[in-house]
Amino acid sequence: MDLSAAVTATTATLRRRPADVLPFYFLGTAIPVIARLGTFAALAGIYLHLELTGRLAAAGDALAGVEPPPDTQDPEALQAWAEGLTPAFEPLLTPTVGILFAAGVLVTTVLAVLAYAVVSAGQLSAAIASLRDERGLVGGVAGARSRWLTFLGLYVAELLLWIGVVALGSIAVGAAFLANPFLGAAVAVAALLVGFVALALVRILFAFAPVAVVVDDAGVVGGVEGAGGFVRSNPVDAAAYLVVAIGALVAVASVASGVAFLGAGPVVALASAVVVAPALDLLKTVLYGDYRGTVDPVSPPEAGVRAQFVGGLRRGWRELAGFVRSTPGSHVLALAVAVGFGVLGWYAAAPFAETVPTSIEGRIAGQLPPVATLTYFGNNWGVAIATAFSGVGFALPALSSLAFNGLALGATAALEENLLALVAFVVPHGIFEIPALVVSGALGVHLGAVSWRTFRGRASRARLADALETAFWVTVGLGVLFAVAAVIEGFVSPYYWRPFL
Repeated sequence: MDLSAAVTATTATLRRRPADVLPFYFLGTAIPVIARLGTFAALAGIYLHLELTGRLAAAGDALAGVEPPPDTQDPEALQAWAEGLTPAFEPLLTPTVGILFAAGVLVTTVLAVLAYAVVSAGQLSAAIASLRDERGLVGGVAGARSRWLTFLGLYVAELLLWIGVVALGSIAVGAAFLANPFLGAAVAVAALLVGFVALALVRILFAFAPVAVVVDDAGVVGGVEGAGGFVRSNPVDAAAYLVVAIGALVAVASVASGVAFLGAGPVVALASAVVVAPALDLLKTVLYGDYRGTVDPVSPPEAGVRAQFVGGLRRGWRELAGFVRSTPGSHVLALAVAVGFGVLGWYAAAPFAETVPTSIEGRIAGQLPPVATLTYFGNNWGVAIATAFSGVGFALPALSSLAFNGLALGATAALEENLLALVAFVVPHGIFEIPALVVSGALGVHLGAVSWRTFRGRASRARLADALETAFWVTVGLGVLFAVAAVIEGFVSPYYWRPFL
């Protein structure tokens, strides 16, 4: 199969079976939410340590005697004010705080790596199942559970190879410089060229090794061998894929930087995670699967793109309404966590209101409505998707995301100089945005319950696949709410109340 046919097959699969592939890529956006559980646990431990030892109260008393920040842009005045804060924070720097912080970083890193291996295994397993006209989500769930360790081994192997290539090049250059500076310069140039080629070969080999694992149902060694055989037998296809992948990454980076001034950065980042990434994975799976003769790509859908888009939005809205009606318990829990931590954030930040005040009018001053609208939509929908799908980690990450957002909102309100202005700004769009965020948390709780039952063997993989598909369509429906909220937040909320306050 040539590259053009592979691209056609990729597009057809994404259009005909989006809910069979994309949920695992939505899940990919939740990896940071899952991983930061380690950081949150460390911060909670640090807070308890400082509270129980009285150090937090001492810091609060010291900050109470500090004057508010000077209303000036003079760097020296601002530096002098900042230096006055130093004594207040000194009691907070203890060996226990350092140990807890280091442990939090370590746990966060481990969780991120493990979650990435599990999700990546699920993504490619869903892709190959869809290309074989099977249910992709069921294949993805099975692959995530059975192949995550193999994927982890592939990542470790590639990392070791990269380290080995760089280390050998450095040793060769260093030895040559010790013998003769001119020889060292020549060896350095040669090492750069050889190293670049070697690293490019490693990358293209390990680009296809995970695909070989899922297509051939192989281990680490078998996956690398399969990828090597594909690259040797189809060098043009392998090189073409590498060019397309690099081109896509460059294009995404260029678009992100080019539209940053329009506020579309979050939208581009989200599109990269849930459109570009699955397209590239499907493309290389089609190429390798055709090489093995084990894929039967689907034909493009008869409906047009516009009709599919409108139909998808309608289904998302129906699924959203049905989910809210059918899961009152999850919504009560999500709302309780958000409100409870909002109150906690208020009380925690209140003592610092005079020292570090904030202003909603200052934050929105000078913003352009179209820019603000795109930024709010991309940020909020991305947070909702990550919160909902992080619930696969047995609900805890979703609840932690709700708690974090509740804390942030409560603390922001406590530090606000003009609380009435903040309320006036939030209410028009908040009636859409805040319930939507609560629904995303409830969706995470629901996914957590289903994933836990599946993990314990009390629910089938098909049941978890059904929950993931429902979550996909519900988050599509939430996207409609966030779009409405973003338009109001960008064009209405900052302005309507000014004549009245």
